[in-house]
Amino acid sequence: MRDYRYRVVDVFTEVALEGNALAVFPDASGLDGGTMQKIARELNLSETTFVLPPSLADCAANVRIFTPTKEMIFAGHPTIGTAFVLAAEGRVPTGCTRFSLEEKVGAVPVARDELGRLWLTTPAIKDGPSFEASICAEVLGLEPADLLDLPPQLLSAGNPTLFVALRDRGAVDRASLDMAGARKLRADRDGFCVFVFTPTAEGAYSRMFAPEYGMVVDPATGSSTGPLAVYMMRHGLAARGSGTRFHSEQGTRMGRKSILYVHIRGESGCDGIDVGGYVTPLADCVMRL
Repeated sequence: MRDYRYRVVDVFTEVALEGNALAVFPDASGLDGGTMQKIARELNLSETTFVLPPSLADCAANVRIFTPTKEMIFAGHPTIGTAFVLAAEGRVPTGCTRFSLEEKVGAVPVARDELGRLWLTTPAIKDGPSFEASICAEVLGLEPADLLDLPPQLLSAGNPTLFVALRDRGAVDRASLDMAGARKLRADRDGFCVFVFTPTAEGAYSRMFAPEYGMVVDPATGSSTGPLAVYMMRHGLAARGSGTRFHSEQGTRMGRKSILYVHIRGESGCDGIDVGGYVTPLADCVMRL
C-alpha cells in the first residue's frame, strides 16, 4: 500500500466551487497509465493530472492528463491548474514567471502575470472540415434560426472541437448534446468536442459538450478557447489586431461560472494566442492504493 497525495483546485475562477475542478497528483511516480485512467474515472472530474519528471530539458515537469474515459494530449484547465500547484509546492524556482510543462502535444509555455493569473500559450491550431448547420441544430436540440449564418467548423489545438455560433445566450443555454447526437455528428471521424457560443460585448458566452470524453458539459475548456478566438476573428466576431483581449464566460448554466481570458499576439494570433485565468485551491487529499 502507498499513499498518493493529490490536490484539488478550481480553475478559471476566484470563487471556490465554481470554475472547473481539477485533481493534481504532484508525484505520480509508481503509477502506470492504466492506474491513472482508473483514478481519473474514480474521481470523475473533467480531468485529473499526474506529474512525472520531464524528459524535455526546458520543462518543469511532465504532465499526463486524463478525463474519466481517455488520456488527452493537451488540455487547458489541467495545464493552468497543474502549473498553479507546482508553483505552490516550490517545484518552480521562486520568482520564476515563465516556464513550460511537457505534455503529449509537446512543451506548453506557461506564464504568471502581475495579477496572479496563469496563462498558457495555445499550441498550433489546425483547421478541420465544416459541418452542415441544419444537422448541428438538430443534434443540439435547436432550430436552424438559433444559429448565426456562419459555417460550423472543426478546429484543433490538440483537442478537436466543433464550433457552432448561436444567436443569443438563450440559445446557448437551451443547447444539449447526448451520445447519440455526438455519434451522428462525427460519422466515421474520431470523437470531438462541440463548443457552442454567442458573441458578447466582453467576448463570448459559451458551453462545451463532450459526452464521448465522459463530460456531458465541461465547465471550462482552455484547449478550445484559443481556437474559439481564431474562429471569432475569422468571422468578424472579435478584433484581429495584436494585443486584442477579451474573455469567454463558460459553465454559468451549470452553476460553475468560469472566466477564460484571451490575449491575441500578432495579427490574428500569428505570434500566439494566450489563454489564462485565476486558480482557487480547494482541498488537500490522500489516496491509498
